[in-house]
Order: sequence, then C-alpha cells, then structure tokens
Amino acid sequence: MLERRSLRAPITLGVVMIVMVVILAAVWILGNVLAATGNLGSRAVFGTILATGTLLIAGVLAGVIAYLTLTVKAFNLNRRQSNFIDAVTHELKSPIASLKLYLQTMARRTVDEQQQQDFHQFMLEDVERLDSLINHLLDAARIERGIEPADDELLRLDELLTKCGSAACMRYRLPPETVKLESEPVTMLSQLIQLEILFRNLIDNAVKYGGKPPEVLISVKVDPDRKVRVSITDNGAGIPANQRRKVFGRFVRLGNELERSTPGTGLGLYLVRTVTKSIGGSVRVCDRTEGTGTEFEVTLAGVVPPDPVDG
Repeated sequence: MLERRSLRAPITLGVVMIVMVVILAAVWILGNVLAATGNLGSRAVFGTILATGTLLIAGVLAGVIAYLTLTVKAFNLNRRQSNFIDAVTHELKSPIASLKLYLQTMARRTVDEQQQQDFHQFMLEDVERLDSLINHLLDAARIERGIEPADDELLRLDELLTKCGSAACMRYRLPPETVKLESEPVTMLSQLIQLEILFRNLIDNAVKYGGKPPEVLISVKVDPDRKVRVSITDNGAGIPANQRRKVFGRFVRLGNELERSTPGTGLGLYLVRTVTKSIGGSVRVCDRTEGTGTEFEVTLAGVVPPDPVDG
C-alpha cells in the first residue's frame, strides 16, 4: 500500500507532462502549417496559439520542477532507508554476537556459580534488547498497515508513565531516579496500547540522548478543558531548530549512521507522531536553547474528572 501511494504522484505527473508536451507539439505544428499557408494573419488566431503555447510551456516547466522535487525527496528517503538498514543490522548483530560468546564460553569451560549468574544476567539483557527491537519493528509495521481503532478504556496516566520510566531505566541499567515524574493521579479514557507505544518511545529517546549521566523529567499538567499536557525533558545536547520538524519523519536520525554510538532505528519519533494523531492528540518539540536538552510536549484529550468527595 505504501509503495503504490508513493508511486502515484510521479506517475500521474509524468502522464500529465507527456500529454502537455504532445499538445504543445500539436500547437507548434499547427502554427507552422498556418504560417506556411498564410492563414496566421488573423490576430485572434495568432493570440490564441501564443497564449496556448505559453500556458503549456509554463505547465511543463512547473511539472519539471515538481518532478525534481519528488526526485530529491525519493533520494532522501532512500538515504534514510539505508541508515535504517544499517541501524537494524547493528542492533541485531550486537546482542546475537554477545549471546553466542556467552554460550560458547559456558559450553567450552567450567565457570563458577557467580560467573553463571553474571552470564545469565547479560544474556537476559541481550534478549530484552532483541525483544525491544522486534516490538519496535512490529509497531512500525502495524502503523504502516493502518492503525485499527481500539476501544477506549479507563487508565491511570501517572502509573503508565512510571511503568515506562522504570522499564527504560532497567533497559539501560540506570538507577530508578534517572527518570523523575511530577504528576498528580490522572485518570484517562483512551487507548492503552497506543499510549504505551507513545510514551515508551519518548522516554526511551530521552534516556538515550540525555547527558552523561542522563536526567529525565516528566511533568504532567491537566488543563481546565480536560486536556492533559505531558512534558518530557532531558539534559542532552538538544535538537537544532532547523531539524525539529524533520525528526518526526520515517527513518530520520541526525548524523551519519555508521559514526553514531547511540542505538536506534529512526522510527521512534515517527511512531510517536503517528500514534498521537491517531488518538486525537498533538506532539511538538518545545523551543529551548541548544545545548540545554530537549523537551517534547504531548497534548491529549480524554481526562476523566475525579469523583466528587461526598460531604
């Protein structure tokens, strides 16, 4: 479905340009025939042919410019896809090679109980890394096919954020206080799976691209109109102002994939934007001085007011 949609525009544009060139050639031949037979003396005929030819030339020129724009976009997409393949290949090979090394070590020589426990822990972390990558790819594939509407359910947003923050700390072997949450109890009527994808990716990004050590602050505020604003701020290098709109694109990662030490596929923020739109929310990168970290703000509807206290 994605490939057909991506080819429709250039194919349509190409057909239109071919038709315009054929008509332009016919007008040019007609003008020459009329000139040769001496029938081009009429101002009305001459003006009609001139105006038609001018419009057709302008249309062909506009089509060439549009085709050039589509070509540049296709080139950039191919480059991002190449970066994506490099990233996925690295993300798959690293834990597999690690698992192979630990298993070979345990099979070829005897290790004491403490070493066995350490090896089991390392292998479990590698398996969790593979599981996270596979879930990421499955989420992206499901969204590409189109997000199927799910039934809304009551959920505690603050508890979900705590769960996502704890999972990120465990994944990167960081202390629990790395991700701090400032929130009152907030009950929402929304889609749990979509919110998990949304905040799991945002918090994961904040931890990965934070400072050394990373510090992530999650702030939750409820507006009077029953909308909730979730702000996720890290202490990393930040995103340049001219790149803030691009980071939500598919396969987009800043810099060269082979020169980058931070793991990733370039799909996280694309999933964030797509999921947020699907549940009727919005996400933006807030303005911050470069070098002072990155702040993402998500706005969602569906906050359920607390039950009134019986007097």
